Amino acid sequence: MKAFWRRLWPNSLATRIALILVAGLALSQLLAFGTVINERYQAATSMMMVYLEKDVASSVALLDHLPASERPAWVGRLARRYYEFSVDPALASEPPSPFPPDALSEQLASTIEQAIGKRYPVKATMAGPGMVRARLTLSDGAPLTIDLRASRGMPLSPWLPVQMAAQLLVLGACSWLAVRVATRPLERLAQAAEGLGPDLRAAPLALDGPTEVTRAARAFNAMQERIAANVAERMQILAAVSHDLQTPITRMRLRTDLMDDGVERDKMQRDLLEMQTLVREGVSFARSLHQETEPARRIDLDALLASIVADYADAGRAVTFAGEIGEPVVTRSRALGRVLGNLIDNAVKFTGAAELEVARKADGTIAIDVLDRGPGIPPSELEAVFQPFYRLENSRNRDTGGTGLGLAIARQLAQSLGGNLVLSAREGGGLAARLTLKSVAAGA
Repeated sequence: MKAFWRRLWPNSLATRIALILVAGLALSQLLAFGTVINERYQAATSMMMVYLEKDVASSVALLDHLPASERPAWVGRLARRYYEFSVDPALASEPPSPFPPDALSEQLASTIEQAIGKRYPVKATMAGPGMVRARLTLSDGAPLTIDLRASRGMPLSPWLPVQMAAQLLVLGACSWLAVRVATRPLERLAQAAEGLGPDLRAAPLALDGPTEVTRAARAFNAMQERIAANVAERMQILAAVSHDLQTPITRMRLRTDLMDDGVERDKMQRDLLEMQTLVREGVSFARSLHQETEPARRIDLDALLASIVADYADAGRAVTFAGEIGEPVVTRSRALGRVLGNLIDNAVKFTGAAELEVARKADGTIAIDVLDRGPGIPPSELEAVFQPFYRLENSRNRDTGGTGLGLAIARQLAQSLGGNLVLSAREGGGLAARLTLKSVAAGA
């Protein structure tokens, strides 16, 4: 049951607050309406009792003064909405009804007895639900029966429900507007946090609005600046170390070239080559956070993907291409080409072939899939492989395990393009790498 109500409860904070406010306003409207109706009912009942006391007494006195032959004609004229008279002797002799009395009927009977009981002997009994039958004897001994009906409902003006519904709609609209004004800064803050790319170069939040909103925006901007400074410092250190290592590695390679041929010379050259590859990819990883220096421009995405596949085909690699977008988009082509190059290189490296597919999804995003039929990656490792220097193989073999930076660089570049890169197991075996990009039309 708790899970059922949790599913019904909206996820949006604005919707939750607005729902609570509107529900509270509706409840207060209903309580106010009930209070007014009850007060009107009590007042109307009191007025009705006073009216009955005077009107019934005068009607009985009039019938008492009329000749017996004229009374049947007058009982219809004296009838009202809540009571009527009868001079039928048979009706006066009927046994009392077995219905139990209620409070309103008892009040009605008491009022009749007080109004005419001082002059005419009267006996009031229940005649049905909410009905009282009063029997009395006129001065000439003729029986008179009075049937009284208690009013259970209050007549309402037809415009009253419409007016209350209109008031509730106005109050609900004002509540929703107030909630939106109050939660819009939170929405902007969430959008700014989601819009932070790996290079942390997003525009700072505007310092406007209420004091609390300004303080939150100022704190967010300061946090963004501190994080950007820390990341930039770390990347600069990595780039500097990687760059400075290239010089001694080059000198060591030159020295090994002067060594006599042998097993030790070959081992040392392989180690130096691995070190140089690692240093070069370390520099590339450090620079991948600064790809926004490349301006975004209008490109034919289908043509770009076809040219990438054609380059691999010229190199004798089994890479195929399927699908199309059909219109130009605005993006950074070099960064996109590098992401796809890393993914295709991995697929070709481990399986000898790769399949490139592109399609536009129902939500308007562009999905570029790089598929292979290789050994795949365990589900528990699909996210860990994006960490820098992380390799699945414990052997740390550069020929098979690589440096562990390719996927990290690819995801960094994908995020700098405003997209995302995820890995999943391919149905039927293999690995599927999906690059999702926001569809930015060339005219936007």
